[in-house]
Amino acid sequence: MLPPIDALLDALHVVHLPLATRFRGVEHREAALVRGPEGWGEWSPFLEYEPDEASTWLAAAIEDAWMPRPPALRDRIPVNATLPAVAPASVAGVLARYDGCRTVKVKVAERGQTLADDVARVREVRTLLPDARIRVDANGGWNVDEAETAIRALERLDLEYAEQPCATVPELAELRSRVHRMGVPIAADESVRKASDPLAVVAAGAADVLVVKAQPLGGVRRALAIVAEAGLPAVVSSALDTSVGLSQGAALAAALPELPYDCGLGTGALLEQDVAGPLLPVDGSIPVGRVEVDEHRLAWHAASAERTAWWRRRLEASYAVLAEQA
Repeated sequence: MLPPIDALLDALHVVHLPLATRFRGVEHREAALVRGPEGWGEWSPFLEYEPDEASTWLAAAIEDAWMPRPPALRDRIPVNATLPAVAPASVAGVLARYDGCRTVKVKVAERGQTLADDVARVREVRTLLPDARIRVDANGGWNVDEAETAIRALERLDLEYAEQPCATVPELAELRSRVHRMGVPIAADESVRKASDPLAVVAAGAADVLVVKAQPLGGVRRALAIVAEAGLPAVVSSALDTSVGLSQGAALAAALPELPYDCGLGTGALLEQDVAGPLLPVDGSIPVGRVEVDEHRLAWHAASAERTAWWRRRLEASYAVLAEQA
């Protein structure tokens, strides 16, 4: 059941956090936090998302702040380092923020860059961390031919998997059939979290691994149900969350029956400042459990009155979508 809209508006805190490294084309992360009976919840859909999509993220925040989390099967979650599309000379500095991580996810297919840039970035990771597991994430930036060419070039550097190399499910299915003999698994992210049917990628035989995120999928319980029905190994990842959202992701990872891959929940290292903790990798993992927001940090990083008003209007519009669905 939905809490009253006034309860959400009264509990809403909007923050504006600087990033340590430019990521997804931005240098700051705006997020909204709410406190409910169970603790803090995060609502941080990306700014371009319309109410229909943002409402799913709101459902996740409400679940986390108003409902108990599912029982945890583990108390720490192994996480990967996330490397933005930086130049090779900057790789070591970024990786130094991730204590003990044995897996690195490298962003590729950045707009304005070339495959040679991607290969150089991945090669630098392999040079610095010869025993690391390396996965690449294209965020759907390649067509099928480009993706096949890129994977052929990158698989020589020993890839764990390629995440969302193409944008659509049919493209992923075709690419998977082409690269099967190379032994590079295909992971689906946007084709799960942004799809009206998150299981369509499974029905099409288009992925070997699912990347699941608590906020975009509407909360921990819905994400668990999707993984259970899909029958594929899952990687829990974040959407550049604050430590509040990362703790929700850790709750999802902790509740999965199996956790064969390191999770993308170390992205607190990409934030220069945070509102809690922060929840950072220590010896390659993060703890499971709720975090407590620091009231001083909350006030220090509070967004402007204009931005807060924008988020309040956004909350009302997204809440209306949920109320209509209820």
